Amino acid sequence: MRGQTSRGAERRVALGWFGRLLGEKRDEALPLYNAVVMHARAEHWYLEGGVPDTVDGRFDMIATILALVMLRLEAEPAGGEPAARLAERFVDDMDGQLREFGIGDIVVGKHIGRMMGMLGGRLGAYRDGLAAGDIDGAMIRNLYRGVVPTPDALGHVRLTLMNFHAALAATPITHLLAGELP
Repeated sequence: MRGQTSRGAERRVALGWFGRLLGEKRDEALPLYNAVVMHARAEHWYLEGGVPDTVDGRFDMIATILALVMLRLEAEPAGGEPAARLAERFVDDMDGQLREFGIGDIVVGKHIGRMMGMLGGRLGAYRDGLAAGDIDGAMIRNLYRGVVPTPDALGHVRLTLMNFHAALAATPITHLLAGELP
């Protein structure tokens, strides 16, 4: 038994080395993705911001922060690859979350496809809203699922997201990739 365990460990090390030789990268998006999730879990979004503190509400908040970070990465000439890795990390996380909820292999792919579509929709909505200087429509549709929150809640989230967006623009990409969100 001990020999089998040792051979298995050797095989994993050899395959890891071989993968790096072929250009496979470690999960470089993990520090940034973890920072996105932690940022989205901050209590103020749910208390002062009125984002529903539900599974859907937390997904919506993660997708919103993720969209803003991906837009920031895409603004860099070399940001496309890190943005793609970040999206892959999101898919891996959502796949695991769905399985924890008891969703089986047969329908996980359909759910992941829908979630990726939702992320893509958020990217477009926030890109357009930021360009127009008004993200209220994107927030109401994507964070509150069409239910208009109180003016105070909407104002809190708007101000916080706009400040976050501005701070992201001033943050070097190397800091972002290291998981250092403003």
